[in-house]
Amino acid sequence: MPSHDVLIIGAGLAGQRAALAAADAGASVAILSKVHPVRSHSVAAAGGINAALKPEDTWESHAYDTVKGSDFLGDQDAIEIMCREAPTELLHLEHIGVTFHRNDRGELGTRAFGGASAARTYYVADITGQAILHVLYEQLMKYEQVTRYEEWFTTSIVLDEEGRTAGATTRNIRDGAMEMFAAKCVILASGGNGQIYNPTTNALVCTGDGIAMAYRIGAPLMDMEMIQYHPTTLAGIGLLITEGARGEGAHLYNAEGERFMEKYAPNKMELASRDVVSRAEQTEINEGRGFEDGTIALDITKVPRKRIHESLREIVNVGRDFAGVDITREPIHVKPGNHYVMGGIRTDSEGRTPISGLYAAGETACVSVHGGNRLGANSLLDTLIFGRFSGEHAARAARGMAMPSPSREQLEHEERMIHDVVTRERTGRRISELKAELGSAMDRYAAVWRDDEGLRKAHEVIGRLREEVQYTATDDKGVVFNQDVLTAIELGFMLDNAEAIIMSALERKESRGAHFRMDYEGRNDEEWLKHVNVSANGGDEPEISYSEVTLTQWQPEERTY
Repeated sequence: MPSHDVLIIGAGLAGQRAALAAADAGASVAILSKVHPVRSHSVAAAGGINAALKPEDTWESHAYDTVKGSDFLGDQDAIEIMCREAPTELLHLEHIGVTFHRNDRGELGTRAFGGASAARTYYVADITGQAILHVLYEQLMKYEQVTRYEEWFTTSIVLDEEGRTAGATTRNIRDGAMEMFAAKCVILASGGNGQIYNPTTNALVCTGDGIAMAYRIGAPLMDMEMIQYHPTTLAGIGLLITEGARGEGAHLYNAEGERFMEKYAPNKMELASRDVVSRAEQTEINEGRGFEDGTIALDITKVPRKRIHESLREIVNVGRDFAGVDITREPIHVKPGNHYVMGGIRTDSEGRTPISGLYAAGETACVSVHGGNRLGANSLLDTLIFGRFSGEHAARAARGMAMPSPSREQLEHEERMIHDVVTRERTGRRISELKAELGSAMDRYAAVWRDDEGLRKAHEVIGRLREEVQYTATDDKGVVFNQDVLTAIELGFMLDNAEAIIMSALERKESRGAHFRMDYEGRNDEEWLKHVNVSANGGDEPEISYSEVTLTQWQPEERTY
């Protein structure tokens, strides 16, 4: 049985940053990932990373923008920590080799991003996530005390008899072998859950695994109703057109040629927060001012062609290859699409969950620094700051602790479950068909607009799909790189995530941030300035509870752009 002080599940930016921090603190570290680490979804982050690094900018300004962007649901103590630490973390990245853009004077250059009062987004063209991910992986390879288990799939978290984290059960994707890992501390950093929506900007690996695994062993989930729809995605495909395009000066137009953001956010225009822009776009489309294909136009020709090729080169390729559009010459049609979950496993600022020895960081976690709506370019910052904190704290907690010896009973249970899925004959629909119906229902009923009737329809779909799962089976009966098996396990994780989202959305009877209830329009601070938590309840209806929003410097106010 492999054993390590700190076991990290997920090798994106949060997982790799946690691994580096834990190793620097002297811990033996294992990092498990179901894909090669540089194929983690962090590689898709395009626009940049926020930090108040310029002399005329302040971390307080960055923090206020984040609090306002969160629609005052973000916990201000955690937001202050993130924004104070941002300049130091950015310079650390630059010093270890991230080639951030520099201006003509050789200084680190910035671009504007939505919801920000200053241009504080540092970037590497439109491949910022990829650039940082590769540099962290290079650093990770230097550490002898970090063992990388690449293309291993984690199926569950194991607890000891006292309810403390003891390790995890895993499947080696290469040969199908099951293995138990023992660990003093476990950090979940496996990303978001965008694949429960269709279409989505998220990679195929973003199925909410870590969120569901923590939920199943009793960890509460927080702010799960807060699902961000990005304003500019390709219709029907979900591919992201980075916010960096609007940061460089691109405009949004409806089919009548109107620059419609003048009506919705006259001060910030296209650089209002993402929830505001997405609702504005959807309003234009719903009221008949969109194009026939249900889109609006993003005109990037407003940006000088030289600048496009310098700072937006990847979306030049996306436009050409997937939309047949030369964005340097003509507008590209876009619409709001699923992008990010602000909620996740409830943690403190050091990544600790209520379960002893279990940590979470990145999109898997909810600190909560994003509240009801995440500002663009704050996600990379979240992964790095709180990934580092969770790695440091887990390493300290592991010192002097005896290595647990988890029972193999749970591993044997997982083996029987997988064997059953592989060997039984399918009498119902394929797993892919169930996943497609889930994605369609979530996109229809739990997207930019919501109401009680639609949310209850989504809940009915989730319940029916849970019943259908027991009648499906894999078409692939082999063991080597059997993706059918993984998809079957992922579908179970996705249904847990979807249920938590719908239950939380039904509970929050107001409109705040990305959660816009057509039957409860308007923010209600008197009754709903609080987090909605959802916990598994032994197979019964999930349990709903509340926790206070931490306020420090900023009281809730009207949110306008």
